[in-house]
Order: sequence, then C-alpha cells, then structure tokens
Amino acid sequence: MKEQGFFYRDTWAEVDLDCISGNLASFKKLLPKDVAIIAVVKANAYGHGDVQTARAAIEAGAKYLAVAFMDEAIALREKGISAPILVLGATRPQDVAVAVEHNLTLTVFQNDWLEEAKTYLSPGQSLPIHIKVDTGMGRIGVRDKNELLLLERTIQQNEVFILEGIFTHFATADELDDTYFQQQLSLFKEIIGSMSGNPKYIHCSNSAGALRFPEAFFNAVRLGIAMYGLTPSPEIEPELPFSLQEAFSLHSRLVHVKKVQKGEKVSYGATYEAEGEEWIGTLPIGYADGWIRKLQGQEVLVGGVRAPIVGRICMDQCMIKLPEYMPIGTTVTLIGVQDGNFVSVNEIAKKLETINYEIPCIIASRVPRLYKRGGKIVDLKNYILQS
Repeated sequence: MKEQGFFYRDTWAEVDLDCISGNLASFKKLLPKDVAIIAVVKANAYGHGDVQTARAAIEAGAKYLAVAFMDEAIALREKGISAPILVLGATRPQDVAVAVEHNLTLTVFQNDWLEEAKTYLSPGQSLPIHIKVDTGMGRIGVRDKNELLLLERTIQQNEVFILEGIFTHFATADELDDTYFQQQLSLFKEIIGSMSGNPKYIHCSNSAGALRFPEAFFNAVRLGIAMYGLTPSPEIEPELPFSLQEAFSLHSRLVHVKKVQKGEKVSYGATYEAEGEEWIGTLPIGYADGWIRKLQGQEVLVGGVRAPIVGRICMDQCMIKLPEYMPIGTTVTLIGVQDGNFVSVNEIAKKLETINYEIPCIIASRVPRLYKRGGKIVDLKNYILQS
C-alpha cells in the first residue's frame, strides 16, 4: 500500500508553509489590529493545497476562510477545518440546509433567492449571510441602494437569516491608474451608507487593495494571491510595502540521459535538431501535469545552472539540453530556487503570456504536493519525511 506522503514518480511540487505564514505576518504588521484577515483558499488554495494552506493561515492569525463554491467549503469541513468559511460564489437556494449543516456562510445578491431559500430552512435554523455588491466588477452582486435595502429588509424579517457581512470586489486594484478603483470604492461607501446598520464584517480589499489602499481596509480584507507570495501584478511590484515570499516550487529528476549527435532530432514533429554533440535529459513531467507545450524553450535549473527545454513537451515527459553529462536522479527545478538561481512563477507566467495566478492552479492534481516547515518536508501530521 502506498504510504501517506510518499509517491511513485520523480516529479513533485513543494509548498513552503512558512512562506504563507510569513506573508500573513507581514500583512498583520501592515493592517490595523481591528482589521480581520479572510484567507482565500478557493481552487485548492490556488493549487497549493486547501487544508494545509487553511491550517497555516489560521495558525498565522486569519479569522475567516473564503472559497468559491460550497463543495470546496464542505471538503474543508470533512478534513477537520472548523474556522468560519465564506462561500464567495453563487449557491443554489435548495442547498441552504446543507450549508447550515456544515456551518457555512453564504453570499447573497438576489431577493428572490432569499424568498426561495427560506422555504428550505426550518424554525430554529440560522444561515449567516454576506451580501455581495457589484460596484463595477460586473459578475454578481446588487447594483444599487434599492436592491440592497430590499435584501436587508427581507433578512431582517426572517429569523433564519443572519446578516453578518457585506462586500464588493475591485476590478483594477492591481493597476497603477486608480481612477476606476476610486469610483468603485466611492460607490461601495455610498451604497452601504444607506443600510440601517453595519453588519459585523465590511470587506472589499483583495490582495492588491490591502497592499496599496488603507482607505479600503474597513474591518476585514480578503487575502488571496499575496498570501501565497505572488504579486497581484508586475506593475505594482515596486509599490509593495514589504517583500513577498513565494511558497510554490516545482521539481523533477532526470530519468534518462543520452548523448546525441549533430542532426539528431528530439520529440514530436522533430522540431528540435541538435547543433552538435549534446547531452539530452528526460524529465517525467508534461502537459497532462500542467507543464504545457507552450513552455518549449523555457529554461529550468539543473546543477544550479539554466538549461532549456528542447523539442515539444509531451503528455507525460519533456526533454532538456544539459550543460554537460549529469547522472540519472539529478534534481531539476522548474519553478523555485536551486543553488542561488531562481525561476519564479512570474517568469513562467510571462512565458505563457498569462498571470501568475494561473500557474500553480494549472499544475495538475497528479503532481504530488509536499509541504515544508522549518525547511523540512512534512506530511499532514507533521512527521518528517525527508530533509
């Protein structure tokens, strides 16, 4: 039987939980003491691992967790997470009893939803709610005072609902031009100012907002990408009030090494031709792992130096041009630090012409995640597996 924490392939990702804790510690120094941190762990914690990240965030002082869908919240509950969890996305009204059963908080933005949802709740049950306000993101949310006041009145008239919070989401907080951000913030203040009273939590700042705009703190902020040590956008990196520690790294090992001669071809389509005598190494990672074909030509680290991926990336394997002969089993770092050299998530994102959010998210679940504390790999019970 496969032992927990071990795996049978030479490709894996590492998540340094100390980096996540350190990033949150930096935020706690930045934020006023009365501002709560809501740690966003949706999408399997942006590919880092939901329960491990959730535990690290709570231990570091996060008061609340947030996910996109109720399925993600229930998965955390089933793994033993008892902290408050906010479901940021839409939930079907017929599923509210399940939310109550699992002690979840739901996002609401339609009065018809409330009217239908209350029919699925029994007297004595109570469902915490955060109202979503659409101030310009254009996804979900109430859009004006009248919609908000209707929701507030319906909630007040039905004891099965508890209005715990209200929030919005910024579309451009990670851009240098803050014109649209200020418009959204002004509208949010105007809309919530019409309420009969403030709920417990008022939150609108994402990572970029929390890093740049103290006027948008209110009494809670939602930390996602920056908690994982990634800058919300390259253009605001010079404006960061503190440095972020990147938590995610990706590694493999050479499983085959061969010498090829001038003119020999490598991989599908025979698109790569050796220019002379070359050492080629094979790695057991490919596009089925999220290491997609567009990364052909990207450099990785082996022996502490950069080496390019040559030929087309296959479903389960890819090849690199080695600087010299290296033995089978040599560690190759695709993302992360090796011997002082660094391939960042941002570098991979730039190669793929996308944002850094996408990179850890697309690394497939079949790539094992190992978790580090104090520089050592630990399993879920914190037993040391390897140095």
